[in-house]
Amino acid sequence: MKSYIIIDFDSTFTQVEGLDELARIALKNTPDGKERIAQIQQITHEGMEGKISFADALRERVRLLSAHQNHISELIDFLKTKVSPSIERNKQFFKQFADNVLIISSGFREFIVPIVSEYGIKPENVFANSFLFDENGNIIGYDTSNLLAQNEGKVLQLKALNLEGEVYVIGDGYTDYQMREAGLANRFYAFTENIKRESVTAKADYVLPNLDEFLFIHKLPMQVSYPKHRIKVLLLENVHPKAKAIFEKEGYQVELLKTALNEAELCEAIREVSILGIRSKTNVTAKVLENAEKLIAVGAFCIGTNQIDLKTCMHKGIAVFNAPYSNTRSVVELAIGEMIMLTRRIFEKSNLTHKGIWDKSATNSREIRGKKLGIVGYGNIGSQLSVVAEALGMQVYFYDIVDKLALGNARKCNSLDELLREADFVSLHVDGREENTHLIGEREFGLMKEGVIFLNLARGHIVDIEALVKNLKTGKIAGAAVDVFPYEPKNNEEEFISELRGLPNVILTPHIGGSTEEAQENIGEYVPQKLIDYINTGSTYASVNMPNLQLPAQKDAHRLLHIHKNTAGILAQINQVLASHQINILGQYLKTNEEIGYVITDIDKEYSKDVITALKRIENTIKFRILY
Repeated sequence: MKSYIIIDFDSTFTQVEGLDELARIALKNTPDGKERIAQIQQITHEGMEGKISFADALRERVRLLSAHQNHISELIDFLKTKVSPSIERNKQFFKQFADNVLIISSGFREFIVPIVSEYGIKPENVFANSFLFDENGNIIGYDTSNLLAQNEGKVLQLKALNLEGEVYVIGDGYTDYQMREAGLANRFYAFTENIKRESVTAKADYVLPNLDEFLFIHKLPMQVSYPKHRIKVLLLENVHPKAKAIFEKEGYQVELLKTALNEAELCEAIREVSILGIRSKTNVTAKVLENAEKLIAVGAFCIGTNQIDLKTCMHKGIAVFNAPYSNTRSVVELAIGEMIMLTRRIFEKSNLTHKGIWDKSATNSREIRGKKLGIVGYGNIGSQLSVVAEALGMQVYFYDIVDKLALGNARKCNSLDELLREADFVSLHVDGREENTHLIGEREFGLMKEGVIFLNLARGHIVDIEALVKNLKTGKIAGAAVDVFPYEPKNNEEEFISELRGLPNVILTPHIGGSTEEAQENIGEYVPQKLIDYINTGSTYASVNMPNLQLPAQKDAHRLLHIHKNTAGILAQINQVLASHQINILGQYLKTNEEIGYVITDIDKEYSKDVITALKRIENTIKFRILY
């Protein structure tokens, strides 16, 4: 049985209302143009909501119009740039199913046919109103005998067509719903890609965010492999709003929560989630990942990834991305500022002055110039701190378990002990791996100089807090700045408890090393783009747990993404499946690590669906996706 797809034109096939745009073009230079344009737009809105009769709305709008044939030509050029994105990208579908698609519109053929014909829609399948012109080409009215010029015109037109078969109506207005209400259509889909009218969506059989969704649920060919709005994104810990905006612009569903979630809460929340975004407080454990059936990728909107079970993610084919550089400068500036504040004892002086005590003295107040800064961990932050500190006149020493090239005049120490004995300032910038627990304890404090300044802007568990407190109280450590703690409150309402509270010349900050507007905005842009690239292209470049593949643009091909255990012969099996189905390979890329392999294959568009089943059945397959 044949199926027919009835599509509205205004605000559905195109993003705008044609008659409103014609008014904007025709009236833009007239004395009362703005008022008349506003009137026409208001009448259009009320008609779409079903608040006034269509016949009255049409008559009044055309009366206010004052347009010429030349204005229609200008309108057509404009409308060609305003075709709805999901209509535009599925152009091939319309050409393939030209006999099944009809346009039934309350708009006008004069500007509709030139637009839809470029998509293969036949002029005889376009049903719309027609303008009347005088001998000079001015619009003087419209054909009132046309069924579509009357109240319930779409109902009358569809009834006159007497279509035999399944009829599906896609539109954004009340007049589109009326065809379903009259029993002439099997289903009405409220199209909301451009505008969402609650009075219309409330009556719809299905709310359609774009054409991709319609094609997906009806198993019709579409340009994308999966409707983007079906991809759910969960963002926790109040990540920058720019991240939410980027995901939404891409077409994803996004939920943003201000707080972290505990394991049980996250197990429940993650079930339908495809992309998870977190900061440092949320732990993505193996148990959480057991419940993450649809999870494709995790984004850490911070530098560290120790809160994520990277190995389990890898074995489940879940790519993890972080922001290794985005907040580097912010942490460095905080470290520099705190060193100056501590060695000048600024906070103590400030507090006394606030109390009215004038303690003007240079005792125990020193410059940082000429002093020795010991940096533990010479990664992105440590190395940049090295450069800035040297520019301020400090002598820089560093220690890292990985062999690193010294920047500027920095000196590499052969051991942590050597650095601790040498430094006037010690600043920690190591990662949060388990082996670093209590990296600095009573023994390490004992090696430090008397009166050292100590900073921890790395991870809370790498310092023995009890030992730090003891050495602050004895004066061995003259001042300390701590931004990270073994246990941190889950939200701003929970009280912060620590033995460090109340100690003099100790700066305590609530894990804000990277919390500047600039850093958070940078992270909010960087991480979503990496996640979107992975979803859209399969690129794992800069992933912290997957073999890194940076891919050329996908062009006129379907892309097969195959993640598998790193065992011998997988690539051969993939190619054997493709060869047995006579599939032409346009490009192929393979990268492995010790445990998994990642194969990306670009193939010709034409292939049997049996190919997909065969590829998924290859032994040791972890995850398989198709992009097109």
